[in-house]
Amino acid sequence: MALRFLGKDPDSPSGGSPTLYYDDSDDTYLVQGWKVTDPEVLAQMDIPNHETVVRIPRRMTQFLPEAKR
Repeated sequence: MALRFLGKDPDSPSGGSPTLYYDDSDDTYLVQGWKVTDPEVLAQMDIPNHETVVRIPRRMTQFLPEAKR
């Protein structure tokens, strides 16, 4: 696996999350973001036990190649 850093949220107060990566070994994106724990939000989603949800701001899509097209 070779992760490629795509971008970090320039407006993050601590310079941390969110962050986007691309994994060229399986053509997937990895998202480091804010963990969603709000029960009302989670109740509206069908999330299997082996998955999780993170939240990123719309401005982060600038780092996704598809968004640039």
